[in-house]
Amino acid sequence: MMNFARPLLPSWREGAVRDAVVDFLGRAATVPLHQRVACLDNDGTLWCERPTYVQLDFFVDALRTAVEADPGLRDEPAFDALLSHDEHAIHELGLPRIAVALTSLFEGVPPDEFSRRVVEFMSTARHATLDRLHGSNRYQPMLELVAELRRLEFTVAVVTGGGTEFVRAVSQELYGVPPELVVGTLIEYEYGAEASGPQLRRSTRLVGGANEGPAKVNNIQTQLGRRPIFAAGNTAGDWEMLEWARLADGPTLALLVDHDDAEREFAYQGGAVSLTETEPITEIGDRLGWSIVSMAEDWATVFVEDGVT
Repeated sequence: MMNFARPLLPSWREGAVRDAVVDFLGRAATVPLHQRVACLDNDGTLWCERPTYVQLDFFVDALRTAVEADPGLRDEPAFDALLSHDEHAIHELGLPRIAVALTSLFEGVPPDEFSRRVVEFMSTARHATLDRLHGSNRYQPMLELVAELRRLEFTVAVVTGGGTEFVRAVSQELYGVPPELVVGTLIEYEYGAEASGPQLRRSTRLVGGANEGPAKVNNIQTQLGRRPIFAAGNTAGDWEMLEWARLADGPTLALLVDHDDAEREFAYQGGAVSLTETEPITEIGDRLGWSIVSMAEDWATVFVEDGVT
């Protein structure tokens, strides 16, 4: 057990899960530095993902602006469903198809302009039901855990099913994670030699598929080159990443966040976007020996102080 000079994980309640985290931190202090790698999912693990994903809110906001300039965009079924809040149509179309349609809103946009738009959105946009800035919907207990990992000189990466460039635009400010340590779903760029010099512009094509399931493990290896000994997630899309970390050499920890707190956040079973699930992820985690965080029971505080971004 580590001897910390200050309160450790103050937003975590005493119990088996906190004990497992503290025990892992203590044992990880003996691991060689190059093996101290932690990979954390973003949506539902580091910040709130309900009732809609933050990135989806960003694209819908951009869609409203685009439709004001070109009302004909509503002829696209995916756009009309989103703007009409037609839940049946959205379900029938499926989030993957809607996501592809939304990427067209930024086709031809340089990466720095896209990042600027993300930062601008995040500075003002508020959660639809919690009425808090999206940036303040980060989970305080997870930020405390990230801080301890970083204190132990871990390489901390965000491994998300969301768009890589979207998360990279805010990862340093929100989590202290530099852009190069964000692994997500990748958009392909078009390279062109223009009058002002070489340029990159967004396309509507994905590099590979959505960063869920086995893709997370593959992309961690290809983009980071090191296997994590700690991983955290909340859906079936994180299954392979969590198990890959748990079965690494030395002290390891797979941490699953269970959203069971309807009073302070939302109560739901975490589900993947692009994968078909046959068993609740909490049952899988329990069977495999992961540490399962009950948001209702294990966290004394859920969100960072309101207004903090």
